[in-house]
Amino acid sequence: MPTASTTPTPLGRTLITGGASGLGAAVADAVATAGGSPIVLDLKVDGSPYPAYQGDVTATRDVERLVARIAEEQGGLDAVVTAAGIDKPGPLDAISGEDWERVVAVNLFGTAAVVRAALPALLESHGRVVTVSSSLGVRAVSDATAYSASKFGVIGFSRALAAETRGRIGVTTLIPAGMKTRFFDGRTAQYAPGEDANLNDPANVAGAVVFALSSPRGSEIREISVMHEEEPSWP
Repeated sequence: MPTASTTPTPLGRTLITGGASGLGAAVADAVATAGGSPIVLDLKVDGSPYPAYQGDVTATRDVERLVARIAEEQGGLDAVVTAAGIDKPGPLDAISGEDWERVVAVNLFGTAAVVRAALPALLESHGRVVTVSSSLGVRAVSDATAYSASKFGVIGFSRALAAETRGRIGVTTLIPAGMKTRFFDGRTAQYAPGEDANLNDPANVAGAVVFALSSPRGSEIREISVMHEEEPSWP
């Protein structure tokens, strides 16, 4: 019976959506530190120290063309990390349809569009995908219908993708809880973490992403949850 290798997989050309800030930027730094080559895709890329492309993942056909161009210009892709994500908390009947649908468009449709466009390059390199869900993708709370719908959807998408591409690419779903990023900027106090909130360092979460990306060939980490040790939303 074949056995999985114990040799870590070298990190290569890693496309990171939302890679210019927050978790995405932490992942880019972690990939670079581990010897890989981060490639950033974000709405704003000014100041990124890595090769960067400006794009909006909600413009799905446009971003598909952009990802295909990135793969061509970079000579292929070895991994994709879909860290782009937004939220608009509030009761369902208090959020505009446009805002509600944009959350789903960024978090779910954007994830699917980027992975779909990167798939030919990933199949060629036997690469890996890390999709980013959330603790609210496994535990629903009030005033988060759009966010939970999108993040539950990322888990379903990723599990189906893993089944569809088994043995040809690796697929991992990252399930993080709250992190010390600008994700909560601009929120009212009702929806913002307090000063004593237990938020994780995004660098720690990025380390888990690198761990999944460098897992030995033949051994796949299908889902990984990372959060502060006192995180109240888990389990």
